[in-house]
Amino acid sequence: MKTLVCHGVIGIIVITMGTILMVVYNNSFADTSEFHSEKPGKAQAKPLRVLSSTLEGYTGLINQQPLRMHCNCCALVSSSGHLTGSNRGDEIDRTECVIRMNNAPNGNNFKQDVGWRTSLRVIAHSSVQRVLQRRQELLNANQDCVFLFWGPTSSMRRDGKGRVFNNLRLINQLLPKLKVYVISPLKMLEFDVLFKNETGKDRKTSNSWLTTGWFTMAIALELCDRVNVYGMVAPDFCSTPSHLSVPYHYYEPSGPDECSLYLSHEHNQSGGHHRFITEKTVFANWAQKYDIHFYQPDWSPSSTLKGSSSHTPAPAVS
Repeated sequence: MKTLVCHGVIGIIVITMGTILMVVYNNSFADTSEFHSEKPGKAQAKPLRVLSSTLEGYTGLINQQPLRMHCNCCALVSSSGHLTGSNRGDEIDRTECVIRMNNAPNGNNFKQDVGWRTSLRVIAHSSVQRVLQRRQELLNANQDCVFLFWGPTSSMRRDGKGRVFNNLRLINQLLPKLKVYVISPLKMLEFDVLFKNETGKDRKTSNSWLTTGWFTMAIALELCDRVNVYGMVAPDFCSTPSHLSVPYHYYEPSGPDECSLYLSHEHNQSGGHHRFITEKTVFANWAQKYDIHFYQPDWSPSSTLKGSSSHTPAPAVS
């Protein structure tokens, strides 16, 4: 009976959150200055790679303690259609830590290609509702996983006015074993500074929205000694005439074409857009300095055949 009541309460919350989260999503990034609205302090440019088991700026939803986590090797699994038919699941699951994004499913019909283990899931405020809709698969069945949420200050504030934060707190109270963390306002500003330092572009004035991939890659460099990235193309992949056409998400085969979406966002100057290709250029640069490797498609910053579809297994790391 208690289980039925609990599921009923969660169901009501999910329905209620539907309207709330849509409002948050539509309003928060319509004015990207909301990242700066509370002025929590001036963000300073910090060294990108400072490995430590204590990760400052990622705080527990309830206890506000910093995230303590370190991995020798991580598999960062993208949501790209390049993973469909890859048979990379076992390889991914053998990695010490597995990082996923938003509501990308693992296990079941996708296990063979993307594996089933998850150590860390990085989730955008705009994906909270979709995660809750699949709570049995993504939340209840993965309570050993760390869930790290990011979003604009207006929706993540702790003073009772952060609508997404308030709903996350309710879920955490219903599922107290869930390891829920949020990115602090000052840390969010640091991600903006990082984008400007790496690209020369101000995120706000260039109408750029940082992707969950941007946050996840930067977090992985703080968390992991080595990062194996699965399903992320090289920055020039979509400019080659013979590039492979795949859906943007492996779990939405009828969804938009990945390269078409990348190019549309990259070149659109009106309104706010993700700069997928700009971000991947930065990732390629990081891969020349840090221990980052790309698989499915397999490529390296120095390779002459970027976007190659050859299947090179990642080396085993104990």
